[in-house]
Parts: sequence; structure tokens; C-alpha cells
Amino acid sequence: MASPAARPGPIIDRALGMSLSAAEFKALFRGHPGGVAVITADAGDGPVALTATSVASVSAEPPLLIFSISGQSSASPVLARAETVIVHLLDAHDLPLATLAATSGVDRFADASAWSRLTTGEPVYHGVRAWVRCAVIGRMDAGGSTVIAAHALQSRVSRDVEPGAHGDALVYHNRTWHRLGDRSRID
Repeated sequence: MASPAARPGPIIDRALGMSLSAAEFKALFRGHPGGVAVITADAGDGPVALTATSVASVSAEPPLLIFSISGQSSASPVLARAETVIVHLLDAHDLPLATLAATSGVDRFADASAWSRLTTGEPVYHGVRAWVRCAVIGRMDAGGSTVIAAHALQSRVSRDVEPGAHGDALVYHNRTWHRLGDRSRID
């Protein structure tokens, strides 16, 4: 039998029964900007790519990150099986790639000059600000999405950002793309 502390009680039961609507939740996060990344993988059936704003660093030692993917994404079945992924961390110069990977029904790998495979087999786009090759270490179902935890194995930074510099960061805010620049700095 579970201890009283482990069992949900009336207060928790009532709190769990309450929930924001999908529209309320979307409105809440529309005002919370997110950095933009493109995730690529290949589990043996061909490469997939998707744009994500959910990438977050978790730990520097060991180097871990997380991101989430919607179960409705066409890339979801491949990412559910992939042992490794490439997380491309984008800046405003990479907006065409962010747009491509966010567009449904297109071949994101049609331009063979825009990408190649690492010697380990993962698809990587050329010329992005930075990318990191990661081993998937865990998956967790969360609503209609999957949260993926990954261990960083290898990286490349093409356009470094000096501490305190804006670096033309690309963010998604209120359903549109934005570039953070020197004028967006408020300190």
C-alpha cells in the first residue's frame, strides 16, 4: 500500500483535474520566444528534418540537452528509433533552413549541395551557425509529444558569438521569426 505522502490527495486530485485549454496554453507561450534549431536524423529509412524551438541545455558535465517533437510530425517515427541526432543551432543567416524544415510536404533534402552525411552517417546541413551530434539517451512521452534527452558527442561552430555580442540570434516569437540584434539589447 502506498504511503499517504505517495498517494494523490484531494487537493492534488482537484489540481490535476484543472487544466488550461490548448488555446490558452498556446497564447501563454506565444509571448515567450524560443531559439530556433533544426533536428536531423536517419534511422535507416532516409533522412528527416524538423524545426524546433524546444532545444535546451541541461548539463555541461556531462554535456546533455533536451528537445521535444510532436507526435504529429512526419519526422516523429524516425526520431523514435534514431540512436543519434544532429541538432543545428541557427542564427538569422539560417532562416531559409528553419523555414524549409518547418514546411510540411516538402523534400527537405532535395538540394544535395545543402547537406551531406558525417562519417558516422547522420545528415548535417552545411553553413549553419553551429551543430552538435548527439546520442539519444532517453525518450519520454509527454502528452502528444516526445521529449528526447541527448548526450553531445561532437560539434562544429561556424559562426561563433563572443560573450555579450548579439550574434544575429534567430528566435521564434508570436508566430513569426525575429533576429536579435544590437538594438534589441536592453542592458
